[in-house]
Amino acid sequence: MGKFFAIVVALIAIASAVPIVMHTWEPPPDISTHGGAIDRQMSDTMVEAGFAFLAAQLLLAFFVWKFAGRKEGAIRSLPGGAKFLVAAALVLVGSEILALGVIGQKVWIDLYFKPPGPSAMQIQAQAGQFAFYFRYPGTDHKFGAIHPEMSNEGEGNFFGLDPEYDIPARDDVVTGELVIPVNREIHLLMHAKDVGHSFYVRELRIQQDFVPGLDLGVHFTATKTGKYEIVCTQLCGLGHYNMKAYLRVVPQIEFDQWMKDRIAEL
Repeated sequence: MGKFFAIVVALIAIASAVPIVMHTWEPPPDISTHGGAIDRQMSDTMVEAGFAFLAAQLLLAFFVWKFAGRKEGAIRSLPGGAKFLVAAALVLVGSEILALGVIGQKVWIDLYFKPPGPSAMQIQAQAGQFAFYFRYPGTDHKFGAIHPEMSNEGEGNFFGLDPEYDIPARDDVVTGELVIPVNREIHLLMHAKDVGHSFYVRELRIQQDFVPGLDLGVHFTATKTGKYEIVCTQLCGLGHYNMKAYLRVVPQIEFDQWMKDRIAEL
């Protein structure tokens, strides 16, 4: 029975690696300037973790095969002692994490620590149960001040603007769809209205949390036109399953016309 179990463990481990090696599930198309580097990092991580997983499972199968039928009872001492095994595990796991960190640090730095360029377009993103809203500065290129106490979804004042007394707020464009020009760097300024949420667009290879009380930012450049789904990946309440919006990447001339139309509607 022990040898049969060892064979089953080995076969399951090998079978689980086949879809990954064969690239059965391809990632969605990359539409960002940084996506290629992230995909390469993911591939390196899967290769390294895959070898470690297979080695561990095959080693388990080997020990089950070798010792399952022992007549002498349980093994009460380990080669080198327990301290040696713990130290070896720390060195192996630590080396694995350190290697992945060193390999991936440039990708991480470029995405999260390198500031956006001076010409990046600033757009505010607000997440609240259970919707995303986006705000663009109007023709004055200035955002109006946010007054949380004035926020009223029933009246469509999602950001709590005061256009009556705040001149920069009068031409701010607020929409439930993120529309951006292709090949233009975007600096997304993010804040949560209530609890934790997340901004995830798989084609952009970006997933950034909204943290209550913190203003966070992420910058990216979309390289392909099209319509892509934005989803919340943080469990944020009963309506979390339906919290989504859409990213629409359009040519610059189409974006300019879209902005003019939205400002004209104010």
